[in-house]
Amino acid sequence: MLILGAGRVGRAAAEVLEERGIEYRIVEKNPRAAGDSARLVVGSASDLDILVKAGLREASSVIVTTHNDDLNVYLTLHCRRLQPDLQILSRATLERNVSTLHRAGADMVMSYASMGASIILNLLRPDQLLFLEEGLEVFRVPVPPSLPARSLRDNRIRELTGASVVAMKSDGQLILNPDPDFVLRQGDELILIGSPEAEMAFHRHYASR
Repeated sequence: MLILGAGRVGRAAAEVLEERGIEYRIVEKNPRAAGDSARLVVGSASDLDILVKAGLREASSVIVTTHNDDLNVYLTLHCRRLQPDLQILSRATLERNVSTLHRAGADMVMSYASMGASIILNLLRPDQLLFLEEGLEVFRVPVPPSLPARSLRDNRIRELTGASVVAMKSDGQLILNPDPDFVLRQGDELILIGSPEAEMAFHRHYASR
């Protein structure tokens, strides 16, 4: 997982990931902002070489946390174009920019700085998958019989329905931010995030196949 920006929200996200033993890297131009961390990659998140050095090609998720909404929109677009399968969580300082960030490709938008750490914590806690913001919610479904037994990447769930897989239950184990190459099996459970329309599209698409 990548965290773009080492401000208050970025550091809070890093603390949660550290507690849960989830591998991550922080990209930050100012090394003093992130403290003394072996997980820090110094440089601009708009620089492709820096993102690749931080592990963008292997990452399943990116958290965009800068306090500049215009920069967050740019970084969201940039990451979505570079890695279409990424789960992208982005911060919005101003409420009016929430819809812009969704259009830019963010799967979830943190619309208040004070809510940032709490939203990330709710997303990462396996026993607290909750309603996250107005118009965006988490829903659980068993793997439908119509979903081919192939990888998440090849099934193109986000592209076809607008809903993103954020976790899975397989063999009784919760898998957070599953690898795009994870192969779906009957009996597994998908945990997805999306709008009510995306949830309806998911059920409609896979019920009709």
